Amino acid sequence: MYQYDHYDQTLVDERVAQFRGQVQRYLAGELTDDEFRPLRLMNGLYLQRHAPMLRVAIPYGLLSARQLRTLAHIARRYDQGYGHFTTRQNIQYNWPKLEETPDILAELAQVEMHAIQTSGNCIRNVTADHLSGVAPDEIEDPRIYCEIIRQWSTFHPEFSYLPRKFKIAVTGAAHDRAAAQVHDIGLNLLRNAQGEIGFRVLVGGGLGRTPIIGQVIREFLPQRDLLSYLEAILRVYNQYGRRDNIYKARIKILVKALGAVEFRAQVEAEWAYIKDSGLTLDQAEVERVRSYFTPPPYEADAAADSSLAQWQIGDPAFAAWVRHNVADHKTPGYRNVFVALKTPGVAPGDLTADQMDAVADFADRYSFGQIRATHHQNLLLPDVRQADLYPLWNALAAQKLAAPVIGTLADMICCPGLDFCSLANASSLAIAHQINEKFDRLDYLYDLGELRLNLSGCMNACGHHHVGHIGILGVDKKGEEWYQISLGGSSENDVTLGDILGPSVAKTEVANTLERVLQVYIEQRQDDERFLDTYRRIGLEPFRASAYVNEPEAIAPRKLRATQRPAVEAA
Repeated sequence: MYQYDHYDQTLVDERVAQFRGQVQRYLAGELTDDEFRPLRLMNGLYLQRHAPMLRVAIPYGLLSARQLRTLAHIARRYDQGYGHFTTRQNIQYNWPKLEETPDILAELAQVEMHAIQTSGNCIRNVTADHLSGVAPDEIEDPRIYCEIIRQWSTFHPEFSYLPRKFKIAVTGAAHDRAAAQVHDIGLNLLRNAQGEIGFRVLVGGGLGRTPIIGQVIREFLPQRDLLSYLEAILRVYNQYGRRDNIYKARIKILVKALGAVEFRAQVEAEWAYIKDSGLTLDQAEVERVRSYFTPPPYEADAAADSSLAQWQIGDPAFAAWVRHNVADHKTPGYRNVFVALKTPGVAPGDLTADQMDAVADFADRYSFGQIRATHHQNLLLPDVRQADLYPLWNALAAQKLAAPVIGTLADMICCPGLDFCSLANASSLAIAHQINEKFDRLDYLYDLGELRLNLSGCMNACGHHHVGHIGILGVDKKGEEWYQISLGGSSENDVTLGDILGPSVAKTEVANTLERVLQVYIEQRQDDERFLDTYRRIGLEPFRASAYVNEPEAIAPRKLRATQRPAVEAA
């Protein structure tokens, strides 16, 4: 993984010192709230309902065991003993004391971590496929280009104060596992007919109050032109993106207003001035960064082990875990292991300090000291020998981290909602708990098959409800919490935005309504159809007809959407 050089370390250390002085001045009354606000946002610090929230960057989701132990230490010393992993492959702390945040950043700097550009109107943490470098369907390792983009974009003078936040995702495989098509910029690595590496460039995707799927403005961008073309896109956005209306300031609104053809023309015109400048990405720089991501020393005879099959036959619980939580690896004899942060009764994405320490130990023992944070609020241990799967499963189970639910209804994405977020309209965690209690049988979850359930506490869509096979959105109705359900979304290659099922339902009726929706799927599916495929085949009406039967008192008026509490797009 990437290691800081002298310049990286100096930059991060100096930022910590600057922020320490800023906090001291604010606490002494020398800075007003308005003066301090942009300074704290530049360092990943938000004001939430109960306490500050600190968001720590995990670039493209990659962690070392040493870094995870530091995150555990911070959770234990400065927070309430846990951290929350997000869909942006970051970690958030919900209870730090403002006066101690500089100490947290100083401890992060000692292990090459920071909170820079995890908030504010800047280029945020660049995300990638959690299977980068180990996926069988990979064309090229996207982490190389994520790191190059990170170095280019950090403290870039022109992009330090954009019209709004800006998110970039990079995928390097045939299967999009990073939701690239709903990002401000999505980059898909590919090879042309000559075998050269390049990028398919999408612009203008995003969720929030105006969900839009990104549009292709370049089918093939040569590798050498990556940074200059990104800079051209950002220059056009920085110049023409709206600053008069926070709800219309994202690049997706600009692309929609201009149209993809005109937006591309403006980018190409800007690019013509800088295409052959110092931003040209030469092969030597690519190879320099690639050298940080060399494969670990795999054992040549790892595939010869036969114990995996024997353990699967002898232990059905282990076999179920392998079937759902273990993914193929491009190297024979190795597997990728998902660590499920979806224990019933625990907020999705939460991990205690003790569990972090344990996962760090498992990574050292079984996965060459590396961990990945995933887009679905889980962790991943890559590079696990198949011979080590059984002892690893036992170790994870002892930490309550072996729930065999990856890809099922129980593997839901869920934002913190009204429990923590000052922007939220409704609870999310309580609904996740209600659903877990209702659907607590593994055989039922397995019978439903692949199913993505995404849950957001407001229209800012931190839970990505628009692209869930089933999406749930919390709304406010005269001070009461109600929930709008959508069906048919996807964030993968077949990206679609879900269709609203109908009127919102009462908080107590979410799981019951969901049960009726799923019953339609069970009755209507053909062969091994996924929920998403059945929905696309039969459409919305059969689900709508069943969802609201005999439940008039649990339905909010249809005019609810027009009376929702306004909210700024999420942090």
